[in-house]
Amino acid sequence: DAGSSVEEMEFNWDEYLEDTGATAAPHGSFKHVDTSLQNGFAPGMKLEVAVKSDQNTYWVATIITTCGQLLLLRYDGYGEDRKADFWCDIMTADLHPIGWCEQNKKILKVPEGIKDKIPDQEEFLQRVLKGACSAPANLLEGLHRGKNPLDLIAPGSRLELQNVRDSLEAWIVNVVENVGGRLKLRYEGLEDSDKFDQWIFYLDPFLHQVGWAAQHGYNLQPPLAIRSLKSEADWQEILKKVKEEEEESSVPTDLFKDKPVIGVHSFSEGMKLEAVDPVAPFVISPATVLKVYNEKYFMIEIDDLRPERTTSQSYICHVNSAGIFPVQWSLKNGLHLSPPPGYPGQDFDWADYLKQCGAEAAPQSCFPLLTSDHGFKENMKLEAVNPIDPEEVCIATVTKLKDSYLWLQLEGSNKPVPDCIVSVESMNIFPVGWCETNGYQLRPPRKAIVNKQKRIAVVQPEKQILSSRTVHDGLKNQELNSSDSVVINGKYCCPKIYFNHRCFSGPYLNKGRIAELPQSVGPGNCVLVLKEVLTLLINAAYKPSRVLRELQLDEEAAWHGHGETLKAKYKGKSYRATVEVVRTADRVADFCRKTCIKLECCPNLFGPQMVLDKCSENCSVLTKTKYTHYYGKRKNKRIGRPPGGHSNLEVAMKKPNKRRKRRKHFFVHKKKRSSTSVDNTPAGSPQGSGGEEEDDQDESELSHSLAQDRDKRKRKLRTFSFSDDENKPPSPKDIKMEVAEKLQLDSNPLEWSVADVVRFLKSTDCAPLARIFLDQEIDGQALLLLTLPTVQECMDLKLGPAIKLCHHIERVKLAFYQQFAN
Repeated sequence: DAGSSVEEMEFNWDEYLEDTGATAAPHGSFKHVDTSLQNGFAPGMKLEVAVKSDQNTYWVATIITTCGQLLLLRYDGYGEDRKADFWCDIMTADLHPIGWCEQNKKILKVPEGIKDKIPDQEEFLQRVLKGACSAPANLLEGLHRGKNPLDLIAPGSRLELQNVRDSLEAWIVNVVENVGGRLKLRYEGLEDSDKFDQWIFYLDPFLHQVGWAAQHGYNLQPPLAIRSLKSEADWQEILKKVKEEEEESSVPTDLFKDKPVIGVHSFSEGMKLEAVDPVAPFVISPATVLKVYNEKYFMIEIDDLRPERTTSQSYICHVNSAGIFPVQWSLKNGLHLSPPPGYPGQDFDWADYLKQCGAEAAPQSCFPLLTSDHGFKENMKLEAVNPIDPEEVCIATVTKLKDSYLWLQLEGSNKPVPDCIVSVESMNIFPVGWCETNGYQLRPPRKAIVNKQKRIAVVQPEKQILSSRTVHDGLKNQELNSSDSVVINGKYCCPKIYFNHRCFSGPYLNKGRIAELPQSVGPGNCVLVLKEVLTLLINAAYKPSRVLRELQLDEEAAWHGHGETLKAKYKGKSYRATVEVVRTADRVADFCRKTCIKLECCPNLFGPQMVLDKCSENCSVLTKTKYTHYYGKRKNKRIGRPPGGHSNLEVAMKKPNKRRKRRKHFFVHKKKRSSTSVDNTPAGSPQGSGGEEEDDQDESELSHSLAQDRDKRKRKLRTFSFSDDENKPPSPKDIKMEVAEKLQLDSNPLEWSVADVVRFLKSTDCAPLARIFLDQEIDGQALLLLTLPTVQECMDLKLGPAIKLCHHIERVKLAFYQQFAN
């Protein structure tokens, strides 16, 4: 249609889901996508890492979390202490498998921070390395270093593909395109023709590395459909060429290690069953086991009783093939079974049909057990391949569910398609956002929702003095603390987010509902995964509207993420607010921890780290009162090493009257409305206040307690034990933003201690602020990551003094880039 390309470009999943009132299928339900993102590293693996303070020595570290080409590591000896966790880039960091130091005569030496905890180094290493799993050497060295399976299948790579339509043979295929593990394959010898191209996910059981057919005794020859296009001599010449180029076009041997294992079947020739043709998966039909090849493979044929038929719908299966069912499965599930073409009458009866054919039904024991534990529900949205045109990936809606099977309605396809029947484990279905993440065109619905009027005020983030990306570029091969900002170039960048059900759930979240949440969400696109996590938390609250209010974007706080609209229902009313969600994986752990602290629950309640036996925060032994004292909103803010974060309320209550007024723009009460109406009634208006009486009372109590906290903080500031002249911040009137002379540094600020930072500040006209840096333990690395919003928020400085301080910080950064970055 004219203008359809404009609609495709502007299609927005969030707006479409809101308009249709539907939800996205959970990311965790797409196991093949999850598997494709794993790079071989796993939490718990150990490796030898160069010690940051002394690059000539190494120590054993354990992988805490993996995220693309980044590893979060902890030196062995720190136990459950996460303060010294640090991120490493596999591509650049000095990482090696266990035993490398001994082989290469390098020194293993305990880092300074844990020297007193390890009196006997040899005994300690013997104990921690006993039975330990080392990170594989091939993942840390050579061409495959830091790459996941998807990076290793490049255009031009060769594989072998079994022919599943007419015989159990294989032929070589070339990878034309790799879209997130979905491969466009072309038969070897047909370089100039795309007529027989196929799209197959790399984990498909019928796709193998070159050499598989010879190893397993199968014939390597082109399928019948293309065999006549060349002479036998030509095909043999092509085979010879492939063998000569095998090394340069081959893929790693362990690429297919996560493929489903094909088990032994118990089908016999002539058995009857019900089946869905994978090429046209729209109906369930009677079918026959036409041929048994061996203990793993057999061929079935869709029954066709017409005497004039010239072709057959046959294909090869294995015991776990999707779309094969025992006789009467359709009847038991209330589904229509399409009679074979040529069958007399429309009322198909299996008993009569088996007698008429003189055949037996395949017993139930031949078929795998079906499960309904998959996470899909009716009306959920996802992205699915169009079986009629595999080039197309369309928006799909789950219209029906039976055991392990979905009925999908495809929207936006070039030609109308009936509902498709697919297995929940199909590799032709993908989570919402998969196409966008992998740069592939998603077919939007014909009436796409475009240019919808935004109904939520969005606060733009403060412009940073120097981006944290620039800081990362300057760090080069340096190891990074877990609090440092590192931008990942990978497409899927959010690791799995685990719900740790044993951890303290706090005053806002219902422990019973938390226990019903899935074990994990993700991995996937950061914004989508975190939005799903926050939605689950809101729905698990005693008062969802209150949790939404706690999470909402604070206009006065520093904003470095992405504004997302979340909704909540409470006492028959709907609420929505703009919530900040981070975009990059390096900030996910900190985001989860700070969100937990906002909700006064255990900082480990949810996040990229799974709590197995004992929570590192020891939250189970604390009473509610003690717990809130440690992790509630009254905890002091710090920007040094100790983790933690502020809450919306604590920051905003400095100006309670303004906060109350501003909140109306963010927290909007929606009346029940038709899809065309827009209600912009603020929550404070007479229509919008009915659902929040309890919240207002709670807030009144919080206002009183927070006011007391504010007074305590002021008193604390006045009791500092240094002179007024030393403590007094510079007045805005005294600030003269003159261009200072170029700064020359004697040492790399990355290596500055807290004392070095304080010494530098005392040499500037911001000397009175040095005590704050000392109290908050800000070292050189933390100094380089400071920005104007962070300085204002965490040091309680007015704009003038904050700008003056950041001017000196910027001078240090500039000198760092010029003198030490290279």
